Amino acid sequence: MKHFESFLAEQMDAFLKYRLNMGYSERYQLSILRMFDHYLKKAMPKPGRLSPEFFLEMRSSLKMDPVSVNSVICMARGFFNFMVRKGYYDKNPVRDVPFLRKNVVAPFIFSPQQTDRLLAVLCKNIRKKPSQYLKDLTIYVAILLLARCGMRISEPLRLRLEHYRPEEKSLYIENTKFKKDRLIPVPIAVATEIDNYLQVRESLHGTSQNLYLLPGFGLSRLHDQKVRDAFHQAVNAIGLARPRQVIGNTVFSKPTPHSLRHSFAVNTLKKIKQRGKSPQHALPVLAAYMGHVEYRSTAYYLKFLDAEQREGLASFVASHPKPS
Repeated sequence: MKHFESFLAEQMDAFLKYRLNMGYSERYQLSILRMFDHYLKKAMPKPGRLSPEFFLEMRSSLKMDPVSVNSVICMARGFFNFMVRKGYYDKNPVRDVPFLRKNVVAPFIFSPQQTDRLLAVLCKNIRKKPSQYLKDLTIYVAILLLARCGMRISEPLRLRLEHYRPEEKSLYIENTKFKKDRLIPVPIAVATEIDNYLQVRESLHGTSQNLYLLPGFGLSRLHDQKVRDAFHQAVNAIGLARPRQVIGNTVFSKPTPHSLRHSFAVNTLKKIKQRGKSPQHALPVLAAYMGHVEYRSTAYYLKFLDAEQREGLASFVASHPKPS
């Protein structure tokens, strides 16, 4: 299969093989290299070695957000380091090309009351027909775990039955985004909902062969798109649908399922502050609970504790990147 079409296609293939042998993700490496290859093919530079000026022009011509443009520049820089090692270039023409200034991202934060309303609508929307009831209830439990336990959307969907420990009221989250495992305590109210869900599942399906805690069709797990669709329907129903906005270099995100994770962190720190305790002292515990690799990812949420209105978040957003 031919991956690239520019005059550097052969060298890009060699670079891609090198990166894959180093253990990098094929999907990401290929997608970014193809962006660079597409620009080379479109720009049709004159024969000869490429100059730093060519890459400055590329940086200004790519109609993408700064993070994506910087990804292309970074990949091009790595590619030409490879070209230098192979003897095609004496020095890297991308070495001194600066990155674009990243936009600051302000995530949508649900208040505790808004989260309650969202879950109430989802619960109300569960259809009563036996063929639909368990499907809708499964989606509701998935979103409940996002909202009450601050999970990433992939995490509840990967849970298997043995990962829930009803006696301990805990969930074992295995092989997360950063290849970390963690065991988290589950609020009593959430554990009760999981117990009720499992009883309903057993009464309707008996001893199922599906080993996922939140099953989808057949033996597969629940698909994330079903969760996203139900989430957005509920957001519309409670009047919280907002478009993504860019004001200056600040991006105000629209509500997404991942917003529930951000909201869990912010609202947890707010509760601690309201009790007269220091939110900073709670950061190590919250970081471990949420599975953050870097401490600054959790400290990021301190910027939102005093921002009551979405439009006011710009004053509290720092310039470091949004956590995952």
